Amino acid sequence: MALLPVAEAFARVIEGAEPLPAESVPLGEAEGRVLAEDLAARRTQPPDDVSAMDGYAVRGADVATAPARLRLIGEVAAGRPLAATLQAGQAARIFTGGVLPQGSDTIVIQENTAREGDIVVVNEPAARGKNVRVAGLDFRAGDVGLRQGRRLTGRDIALAAAMNFAQVPVHRRPRIAIAATGDELVPPGTEPKPGQIVYSNVFALAALARREGAEAIDLGILPDRLDATIAGVRRAREAGADVLLTTGGASVGDYDLVQPALAAEGLALSFWKVAVRPGKPLLSGRLGAMRVLGLPGNPVSAYVCAVLFLLPLLRKLTGRADFAPALSAGVLGRDLKANDERQDYLRATLTRRADGALVVTPFPQQDSSMLVPLAAADCLVVRPPHAGAAAAGTPCEFVKLDD
Repeated sequence: MALLPVAEAFARVIEGAEPLPAESVPLGEAEGRVLAEDLAARRTQPPDDVSAMDGYAVRGADVATAPARLRLIGEVAAGRPLAATLQAGQAARIFTGGVLPQGSDTIVIQENTAREGDIVVVNEPAARGKNVRVAGLDFRAGDVGLRQGRRLTGRDIALAAAMNFAQVPVHRRPRIAIAATGDELVPPGTEPKPGQIVYSNVFALAALARREGAEAIDLGILPDRLDATIAGVRRAREAGADVLLTTGGASVGDYDLVQPALAAEGLALSFWKVAVRPGKPLLSGRLGAMRVLGLPGNPVSAYVCAVLFLLPLLRKLTGRADFAPALSAGVLGRDLKANDERQDYLRATLTRRADGALVVTPFPQQDSSMLVPLAAADCLVVRPPHAGAAAAGTPCEFVKLDD
């Protein structure tokens, strides 16, 4: 089977992925969730003309010139409106957020006034409407404040609350079951025996999935036996996983049992080799409604492929429109050799030059087993297939690692 171009593999992974059904959640649980429908304001904000400052509510005509002497008729605090209507020559003490009394249209700040008993002396003129927040300044009932497909931030949640929503409709979280494969793997905290290694992939992959709003289900380590691998696949289905993610065992060696196990369960295979580095042995397919991604076993390969293929899939399932990895522009911080037929994603650091340009410096060693450079990386430099040699300072594109 020929190596599939990255763009084609990406298109196949996300093909047919639709947002998961909606559910209503309290505002306190909505951060990071994706709106399933538009939210239109249920009220007007502010609902009345209110004061933006502490001072005095007056008629603009009375303070067009100064000094002006006005008689106080009452006081207005936030939440305590004044029932009386202001007449010519009158004023009301008012505090920030207080509703302007009927008849008033201007706020004179207290620094520009003096008190003489129940008389307030306005020492500087004020324009009509000064220091007033008019009704509907922020939004009006029926205005759409938040659009479907938006991933909610704390600011968005504050707006939803102000629009009088106690709960919001969001797409259900994807459930992703993650399995590591291989007799050589042992959990962290274990003393490895000869030939064994401590596995790390699941922790990075689960963290990426949770950051995208998914629920991660750890299936543990599947030993190199067909029956055990099939049992792991069945556990994922029984758990109601939307995505099954495996690491290792997706190639065609004697101990690579992921493909045979999936085939035994009825996998509709889409592809299993991609022209990408790191990560050529990448598998994608469907088991009924459950999507399957088989990532390479090397930790860097697994992580990079998850950034390129898993995250966009999860974003589509959560309802996001901005699901593709975003490309940014920079300049190379070191010389690079010509590339072969595979699209490279080089781990690199970011710095900013004096002129503001982002300098992207790939690590000199790019071995797919090395976690130290991966942990230190800020981004992945994208090198297209057959790209020629590139000198330091050459423009380049990169995918930022913003986890």
